[in-house]
Amino acid sequence: MKDITLPEGKKVYFASDNHLGAPTRKDSLPREKKFVAWLDSIKHDAYAIFLMGDLFDFWFEYRTVVPKGFTRTLGKLAELSDMGIQITYFVGNHDLWMNGYFEEEFNIPVYHKPQQFLINNTSFFIGHGDGLGPHDKGFKRMKKVFTNPVAKWFFRWLHPDWGVRLGQHLSVNNKIISGEADATFLGEDKEWLILYAKRKLEQQHYDHFIFGHRHLPLEIQLNEKSTYTNLGDWISYFTYAVFDGEKLTLQKLDA
Repeated sequence: MKDITLPEGKKVYFASDNHLGAPTRKDSLPREKKFVAWLDSIKHDAYAIFLMGDLFDFWFEYRTVVPKGFTRTLGKLAELSDMGIQITYFVGNHDLWMNGYFEEEFNIPVYHKPQQFLINNTSFFIGHGDGLGPHDKGFKRMKKVFTNPVAKWFFRWLHPDWGVRLGQHLSVNNKIISGEADATFLGEDKEWLILYAKRKLEQQHYDHFIFGHRHLPLEIQLNEKSTYTNLGDWISYFTYAVFDGEKLTLQKLDA
């Protein structure tokens, strides 16, 4: 379990599911500018920032090439990292092909699986949320293909112009990948991330579970001591979470 102690007056921020580049780069540019402005607004009190996946609607790292664009976001992340703000990235189902660029270029650790953190003696279980729990079966099958070493090898040998274009097309148009198929609240007894969190609590206590992926801002009390928070997105809701060392709150970007 990774331990973080917050200096006085500092906070931890969590954001997820920006899907920059969708449905087109031009259409997503206003959202990107809002996100970059938000990052700039929190740099004075942010000790750590958790980016919880699907920052990009499609991302694939070739050996010497990364997708064109998103320079405002990447530049701001570089600035904040250079300032000493701890930034942590969890890959989502749209950007799971990260392979060293963020670590090397921005000094941002990247995780492909959920992780445990202890922040000011408060326990967190954190991940993007895709493929967890008893459901999400369509994506689980698709993820096996996407993460297959042979499939990735073949894709990497496509010319980046063809590979990125194909990836962008699938990301926008495939409902299993895009998440449009289940972006409605199913009820606590059917929400698979809630079921997953409750099952984890049978093995070990956590004060907070934080996920993205569902594109729904949710705050659910799992029991007397544990909560589940879904971060929503930066497409429809523009929501994020803040931990001030004592309390976790889900907040919405001011218009």
